[in-house]
Amino acid sequence: MATQLLGWSSSFVLVLTIAAQIWKQWKEAATEGISIWLFLGQTAASTGFTVYSVLQEEWVFVVTNSLLLVSGLLGYAVLMRNRKRDSAARPAHRNRQGAARPGGA
Repeated sequence: MATQLLGWSSSFVLVLTIAAQIWKQWKEAATEGISIWLFLGQTAASTGFTVYSVLQEEWVFVVTNSLLLVSGLLGYAVLMRNRKRDSAARPAHRNRQGAARPGGA
């Protein structure tokens, strides 16, 4: 019983800290220094670990890795939302005559 409690408690702490980071990213609309590869790697690894955990019948890890998979997808969605807002907020580049260039470049 103590072993299970340790596993579930650790899972809770991990998922809570990741959720707090995603919330901060959402609230602050942060994009700087955040790599898309972080979320893609996390999603791939969490998928693999979830399948492995199911096959091993390690339920604390099934739940934890499933939640980490969801958090990776949410983090990616938040990053894409924030990047879209950043690009929409930037003024279009203009040529010498003052007309906007096609594609904003």
